[in-house]
Amino acid sequence: MSFLPQLAFLIILGAAGYILSKRIQFLKRNILLGKAETRNDQTDTRWKTMFLVAFGQQKMFKRFIPAFLHLLIYVGFVVINLEVLEFILDGILGTHRLFAPILGGVYTVAMNIFEFLAVAVLLACVAFLMRRNVTKVERFQKPEMKGWPALDGNLILVIEIVLMFAILTMNATDQILANRGDEHYIALGTLFFSSLIQPLFEGFSNGTLVFIERFAWWFHIAGILAFAIYVTYSKHLHIFLAFPNTWYSNLKPKGEMINMPEVTNEVNMMLGIPSDNASEPPAEIGRFGAKDINDLTWVNVLNAYSCTECGRCTAECPANLTGKKLSPRKIMMDVRDRAEEVGKSLDSGGPGLEDGKSLLGDYITQEEINACTSCNACVEACPVNIDPLSIILQLRRYTAMEESGSPAQWNAMFQNMETSFSPWKFSPQDRFNWADSVKEEEMNK
Repeated sequence: MSFLPQLAFLIILGAAGYILSKRIQFLKRNILLGKAETRNDQTDTRWKTMFLVAFGQQKMFKRFIPAFLHLLIYVGFVVINLEVLEFILDGILGTHRLFAPILGGVYTVAMNIFEFLAVAVLLACVAFLMRRNVTKVERFQKPEMKGWPALDGNLILVIEIVLMFAILTMNATDQILANRGDEHYIALGTLFFSSLIQPLFEGFSNGTLVFIERFAWWFHIAGILAFAIYVTYSKHLHIFLAFPNTWYSNLKPKGEMINMPEVTNEVNMMLGIPSDNASEPPAEIGRFGAKDINDLTWVNVLNAYSCTECGRCTAECPANLTGKKLSPRKIMMDVRDRAEEVGKSLDSGGPGLEDGKSLLGDYITQEEINACTSCNACVEACPVNIDPLSIILQLRRYTAMEESGSPAQWNAMFQNMETSFSPWKFSPQDRFNWADSVKEEEMNK
């Protein structure tokens, strides 16, 4: 018995594992370029949020048809990959359908379920390709989706279609060989969906069928391993990161802006309000707001890597809908791209964050962040609880506090807030003068 197939399989498995582990380390380091932030409170709520939003896809079903198609792909991805365990064991041990003799009829039922899901995934992927390229859903046609993002979306769907067809081809040729009495193959009874394509292969010789079956097997397992690596470079990284991303969701009420503790403590001291950290010396403030990814929190960077590029945030953004340049999806893509650029620079011995570039200015413009109305529509729309508004507010805070670069009208409003405690330039003592005039009019009636 030749051990070459097992050796080849182990080499492929080991190489894929090594590449994947290096990529995971790269992603972890990039995410941790962000500042520290602790989000371990309300653990019960966090587990519930993760199961409902990431696992249960609760927010996806605001749009039923794409949500249902996505559910088919999601369930198919999870369940069909249970078969990968058998693939791996067969590859290592040199066996063929290791679990079939052990499970008996249950194995046949399981294979029919796998085939049903494979067909469902195949049809759902075709439908999504049609939505992207034929019906041209508007949110997939935005400027930030040109080039690689559009290719990535189409490529992953084509890969999934090919992998699902490989499963059906493998099962169809496998069962023809079993029915012809080849001792290496096990008759499983009727596999409904693969039996529909068996006539395509009936005229081939046994040797040709063995080649096709083995090619489909190797193609599928090698494709799964390649897919796992490719996902880490793709927007489909959300398949894995959606779970931690939803667990670390911002549980504060939407609309509650997070103040800088250093500034809050200083204001409290000026107003004579006791501060929690009054006895401690004030911490040195490195920067007000955020200019680059290291000024954001690691949760913000995790959000960026978890982005599905579905565009639901941009489709709901009132600024974008009125023709402004702001696209919350682009904000998240820019943060991820900047993290990738810095990470690659560090790995090559380059300057990293000191490359003369920054997130604000080189990736995201002031025009974009100034267009935001802080309405939280993007946060509400995101199916995996990404928070683009948090990043926008931090970039805008830097612009206002470090560069004094806010629009002139905003600066006037800020000054009025500081001196008059309202956006309008009049004395606080005159705030209720309008009430006196109303009272006088009522008395004169």
